[in-house]
Amino acid sequence: MIEDFIRRNRSYRRFYQDRSVDKEILMELINLARLSPSSANLQPLKYVLSNTTEKNNLIFPCLAWAGYLKDWPGPQEGERPSAYLVILGDTEITRNFGCDRGIAAQSILIGATEKGLNGCILGSIRRETLREALSIPERYEILLVIALGVKKETVVIEEVKGGDIKYPSFVFKLKA
Repeated sequence: MIEDFIRRNRSYRRFYQDRSVDKEILMELINLARLSPSSANLQPLKYVLSNTTEKNNLIFPCLAWAGYLKDWPGPQEGERPSAYLVILGDTEITRNFGCDRGIAAQSILIGATEKGLNGCILGSIRRETLREALSIPERYEILLVIALGVKKETVVIEEVKGGDIKYPSFVFKLKA
């Protein structure tokens, strides 16, 4: 049931780094994004796939992992994602990517959940550093990065109390 996939689709930030994600699965996830609605059906989104240690190591330092946790540098070695999808906007098609990026990211993560994977959408990106590291041409705007892998933590849905949406604490439960 779709509600089950949406409920299981949380922002996971720690992974079993040694459990790889095949390129074919990444391509299947991108295909889900391609099949999703696109404003005026322009299909301006393009993707950079990463599932190798070398390329992942270029992407990881360009990301900030939790906005409310200023002192947390992200998952430690051994708990980092085993794959990333970098979502780009092709400015030669349009300069307005509207909600396309969010629709694509959600489709990708629901598809990942169905395949037993987990992820996190990251918008806090050192874009120019990432552009240089991956040799991304200027025509592409770096929109989002999706971290993917097999979760190594349990994230629970909690009711907001008193209007405070900040993380109650950073004690994400690690799976046994």
